[in-house]
Amino acid sequence: MSAPGRPVLLVVAHGSRDPRHAATVHALVRRVRALRPDVRVETGFLDFNVPSVPGVLESLETEGVRDVVALPLLLTRAFHAKADIPAVLAAAPPRLRIRQAEVLGPSPLLLSALERRLYEAGLTPADKSSTGVVLASAGSSDPEAIAVIAEIAREWRHTGWCAVRPAFASASLPRTEDAVRQLRELGCARVAVAPYVLAPGFLPDRIARGAAGADVLADVLGPAPEVARVLLERYDAARMPVALAVGA
Repeated sequence: MSAPGRPVLLVVAHGSRDPRHAATVHALVRRVRALRPDVRVETGFLDFNVPSVPGVLESLETEGVRDVVALPLLLTRAFHAKADIPAVLAAAPPRLRIRQAEVLGPSPLLLSALERRLYEAGLTPADKSSTGVVLASAGSSDPEAIAVIAEIAREWRHTGWCAVRPAFASASLPRTEDAVRQLRELGCARVAVAPYVLAPGFLPDRIARGAAGADVLADVLGPAPEVARVLLERYDAARMPVALAVGA
């Protein structure tokens, strides 16, 4: 139950036929609830999994909930954040006041989560200067999303890695295996692949196959504590106008 004046947080996930996807989303939501027990957190899926986003919104309206922050569980602003999710929210029951939060990325906390996963996979901070990293994302046909990934790679490079190269599992180039090869040719002593994705599934599996020539493959971001903190930052930023309006 949310504290008075606090909107319900609805985490909007894409959904997947791969059961690992929903399991990871639910694990992340459990971490968010543990961090902020004063916030009611619900989960809805756009496709493949239940409960659906419309179903959750209808249930909330039936309960008498009025204020909702819908948070896209996405790392970049691409088609789902710009079109799919706004369309679903626009069709919600009219008595609900819904504010769509910003997507999770980019954020310095997500870079910290990427490094956490690399260290969990076997690297150490002492390896940074001799290790090239492939920042491997799902990919998008949206130029804005591609530009964001490229900028994250440039920013991350300045934290001490030998080099950082973006790669994409679909829609854009280079592929993960091509970026691995580029880093080898650059002379990095070792190559690591850091999946910039939230949950397992078809495209993360493609990233893993492309990482066959790398020395290290990190896990997906999943329920990393940094991801949960970013999620709550986005929620707080979106809810403030609502909170101020009710005197919270």
